Amino acid sequence: MGNSHDSRDTIHLQNVEGASNSSGTQENAAIKKTVLVGVTGGIAAYKSCVLVRDLQKQGFRVKVAMTEHATNFVDPLTFRSLTHEQVAVGLFDDPEDPIHHISLADEADLFCVAPCTANFLAKLAYGIADDLLSTTALAMTCPIVIAPAMNIHMYENPATQHNMQVVSSRGIHIVEAGSGYLACGYTGKGRMAEPEEITSAIVSILNTPQDYQGKRVLITAGPTHEPIDPVRFISNRSSGKMGFALARCAHARGAEVTLVTGPSQLSDPAGVHVIRVETAEQMFDACDQNFEACDFAIFAAAVSDMRPARIHDHKMKKNNPEDDLSEIHLVENPDILKTLALKCTHQKTIGFAAETNNVLENARRKLDSKHADMIVANQVSETKTFGANNDEAWLITHNGETHIPETSKDNLANKILDAALKL
Repeated sequence: MGNSHDSRDTIHLQNVEGASNSSGTQENAAIKKTVLVGVTGGIAAYKSCVLVRDLQKQGFRVKVAMTEHATNFVDPLTFRSLTHEQVAVGLFDDPEDPIHHISLADEADLFCVAPCTANFLAKLAYGIADDLLSTTALAMTCPIVIAPAMNIHMYENPATQHNMQVVSSRGIHIVEAGSGYLACGYTGKGRMAEPEEITSAIVSILNTPQDYQGKRVLITAGPTHEPIDPVRFISNRSSGKMGFALARCAHARGAEVTLVTGPSQLSDPAGVHVIRVETAEQMFDACDQNFEACDFAIFAAAVSDMRPARIHDHKMKKNNPEDDLSEIHLVENPDILKTLALKCTHQKTIGFAAETNNVLENARRKLDSKHADMIVANQVSETKTFGANNDEAWLITHNGETHIPETSKDNLANKILDAALKL
């Protein structure tokens, strides 16, 4: 079970101020969307009571589903008193609804799991459905938000980090855990985000504009691998996270998205047409075939500038006189952004500039030399840009520059999409 920063084992909030709704008619009339809050077995479950009230204040109808372990921390009666709705716990606890997990999923406009334990996160990542909450999650077609909460060592465990990457790549929104004193006695990252932060994320997602409806967006992501021989290749540190975030967010805003990605460990974003390639030439061919039909082309991939002129058909040996590993002749790869930008009829083209120094100066030069409409500039370091979940950027256009302070890549993706519409 997960741990948060409060050490109380069980809490009953049966007499919470405002739990009884005296203005039921007016409040119900304002409710437009349903948020299903999933509560799993961690001490942070008590904060879910506050989350429910915060969501109600935003005008949402709130229903609650719990795991059996969660009922050891907060009694279902508490949530029933707060929501005036039946609280779902078992797969067969509603005799009038023999397929309860499907009806719950159908009712929800958004599904929020808070707290989300390491165990439930793993179930989400691998599609395990062995109780009401996990079965309901698998039946969801609406947006999903999770707020992880657990011990710091559990949070930092490679398995947990991998699972978060998996669910994020599928479009599940993660409200990052905070740092502080945990119920287990440790201090560090793992405490569930505050209810107001989770509510803010939910409001933002449910109010996502459909301003890309009817638009076609072409996006590139990840690195390219340029083979030297059957074993070795030239590449870079790109993870593909930025391009995948752009694809997810553009799709969420109504766009028809084609994502051309180099080698990446990320899963295909839901609802996005994904073309997986290996080399820069393959990426160029895929982009060239899809460019004419698109309205926006966002080139977020870190494409290798050069490739070996010759690809050996055997593993090169340092002791083989015919295999000189000290000299590999390179030739230029196609310049995808520049070549396609010169073919524009109606398309808007956005490129990326990952720089280690003179970031703005190099980005401005790239904007002109590539004939792009916008360049997204990043400062590369050991902890920034490649592989990171957050990033800072500058949006450079012919009309000026906008600085985006460090934020999640999903938030940055939406800022880029906002700016693209203004081009």
